[in-house]
Amino acid sequence: MRKITIYLAALFGAIIFLSSCDKEYESVTDLDNRNIAEYKRANSSLSFTDVDGYSYSIINAGTGTDVKNSDSVYYSYTFKSTTGTVYTQTSDLMIPGTFLGYTDQFNIGGVTYAFKPVREVLAKLKRGGKAVLLLPSRMAFGKNGLTNFGIGSNETLVVELGIYTYEKRHQVDAFEIGTFITRNNLTFSTDANGIRYNVSTVGTGADAIGDFSTLVVNYTGRYLDGTVFDEGTGVTFRLDQLIKGWQLILPGRIKAGGKIRIIVPSHLAYGARPLDFDIEVTSVTNN
Repeated sequence: MRKITIYLAALFGAIIFLSSCDKEYESVTDLDNRNIAEYKRANSSLSFTDVDGYSYSIINAGTGTDVKNSDSVYYSYTFKSTTGTVYTQTSDLMIPGTFLGYTDQFNIGGVTYAFKPVREVLAKLKRGGKAVLLLPSRMAFGKNGLTNFGIGSNETLVVELGIYTYEKRHQVDAFEIGTFITRNNLTFSTDANGIRYNVSTVGTGADAIGDFSTLVVNYTGRYLDGTVFDEGTGVTFRLDQLIKGWQLILPGRIKAGGKIRIIVPSHLAYGARPLDFDIEVTSVTNN
């Protein structure tokens, strides 16, 4: 009888202990909900809608017709902590564009992540619209976080989203190039094809550059955010084998010894985005 009594007492104690643990333990969902609730209280001027485990607020619905998954969009995003630390964001000098249906795809450090709520919230906007998404950790980076970006375990993310009014690549090019020039206080001329150029040295070579000239050049190619994607010293090219932007702008503007900076719209470069080149022609040969 004594053994039974001791066993029952131990069992009762274990039940009480486990019940206490259940009360103290906070599930991931509870933690996410608490973080989201705290953000809403701190940002009471925003009106949030809860759906499928996340929350969003439409700041500006935008104008025009609804955007469908099969429509191309140029969009922006900023991923932040609930306290305002920015983890990653787009640049208005390199605006991303894709079909709306693919805007939930993010390649980070060679790993592809799918954030379905990003696409769903963008789909609620028209062009020119903006929204804020509260992305719970279980729909983001979970318990592991993302240490390379400083995102902690089970961290709720604030994602600011927007769709630009532009529908065509040439419209985005014009915006990006104009923003780049204004922001950096640069002076360029514009040719009939929309190429911006600035000749710092005309050069004194005897041979003029023609459509089929062989050139020896020093050059640096950059994206508008300053990232160098290609460069070379003493490299030999035939002009007709280069991108259209070089073919259109070099003849008649510089000679051997000449230096020029050009900004080439995407359709006269590689098709993806505008490019910024510094070019020095050291030699011109016409066969």
